[in-house]
Amino acid sequence: MCRELEYWLRYVCTRDVSGRPGKPGRASCGGFFLVATAHLRAATEVAKTDSGIPASGSRGVLADNFKETPYWWDDAPAPELPVVEPPRIVDVAVVGSGYTGLNAALETARAGRSTLVLDAEQAGWGCSTRNGGQISTSVKLTVEQLARRYGAERAHAIHHEGRTALEWIEDLVDREAIDCDFHRKGRFHAAHTPEQFTALASRVEVQRREGIEAHMVSRAEQRSELGTDAYHGGVVYPRHAALHPAKYQNGLLARVIGSGAQVATYCPVLDIERSAVGFTLRTPHGAITARDVIVATNGYSGALVPWLRRRIIPIGSYVIATEPLPSGLIDRLFPTDRIASDTCRVIYYFRASPDRSRVIFGGRVSAGEIDPRVSAPLLHAELARIFPELRDTRVSHSWAGTVAYSFDSLAHTGIHDGIHYAVSYCGSGVSMASYLGMRTGQRLLGRKEGRTAFDDLPFPTRPFYSGTPWFLPAVVAWYRWRDRRECARAAGGTG
Repeated sequence: MCRELEYWLRYVCTRDVSGRPGKPGRASCGGFFLVATAHLRAATEVAKTDSGIPASGSRGVLADNFKETPYWWDDAPAPELPVVEPPRIVDVAVVGSGYTGLNAALETARAGRSTLVLDAEQAGWGCSTRNGGQISTSVKLTVEQLARRYGAERAHAIHHEGRTALEWIEDLVDREAIDCDFHRKGRFHAAHTPEQFTALASRVEVQRREGIEAHMVSRAEQRSELGTDAYHGGVVYPRHAALHPAKYQNGLLARVIGSGAQVATYCPVLDIERSAVGFTLRTPHGAITARDVIVATNGYSGALVPWLRRRIIPIGSYVIATEPLPSGLIDRLFPTDRIASDTCRVIYYFRASPDRSRVIFGGRVSAGEIDPRVSAPLLHAELARIFPELRDTRVSHSWAGTVAYSFDSLAHTGIHDGIHYAVSYCGSGVSMASYLGMRTGQRLLGRKEGRTAFDDLPFPTRPFYSGTPWFLPAVVAWYRWRDRRECARAAGGTG
């Protein structure tokens, strides 16, 4: 079945939106392709067994004070904003109050535009306060892969934007005096097989020529970076960073409100229509007229803008926090206090909490979407595989958030039917969502610095896709099976 499934993955992902053969190099590179209907049923059988655990499997893992909310919310709960009637006429309406929307609103409000930020939930309820707080350059594709699509100049420009975003967010935090536990200790990106270590070494050589700081760490030296023998060495990116997601979100929100923008929470936008003076946004609290509109909803976009919905793949990502751990144990596991991730197709990302009292561990542990109470023991099992010393440690928090991927594994920003947007950060959005939000605000104001290398890139969709990733369980099950087989072989098992 796996060989047939891979054939159909290749077939469908090289069709254009009409179903005709696409151009070489335009296939989706993000790992989330359409699966042919004839093979979906067989692949889904793998998915069903992939997420199954005994009903009693979670009881010994969950702490007595277990919470199904993000650990970050304990330190930085969302502020209780006063319920206000939204204004009927504004210059700029921003839909979404996460990193993208708030950074865009900060630009427009400080430029003197009357700005209204709207959200269906409390401010920052989505992935802006549910992520792992890891910050990278946020561009997954290599320069070579991008050059095959867009040419060398655009490829280098896209990578430059990623590096700029990484540096810019530190400057933003410093300039705005946002207390969010920001630190730049770097990332250890671990190879799950010896072959992946070799591939990482080749990529690092290219990255060094592009001016990216990176150095390889062998498996023999690995424990100087990460207290595990589960990996086969890796690469250190010393410029990567980390922060406390909810503290950052709350700091941004305070700056936006302080700039004069209004924030209307629990006020979902139900529809956006063109009008003689711009746009009309329909909400349960009445209609709002705006000269300009920014959609900044990413993985929570829904059906508001159907064109975007056909291009965004919403994917659940799951995270746990352990109970407090002895400081000596944390020091053994994370001796350099770097954030960490691995080369698996379905990756895991992990770090010490900002106060170095717990381990924050995230990834995707099932083929379909599941409840945080179910995902907790599955994540805990992977945590214990990587760090056997944590086998008896219990989980205090388990939560989920929805990230947005694109079929080409790139972030996208631009204007469609007059509506500004910035979306699809592909699971690496802390710096890029913030940066492209800022640039979107500048672009709306007509400033030349608002232009980016991501602007108006071709934004692909796929045949039969309307916003619900029906193909995801089969693809994730297939990738997880391959990851497990490779890890078993690398560890000396049969695979």
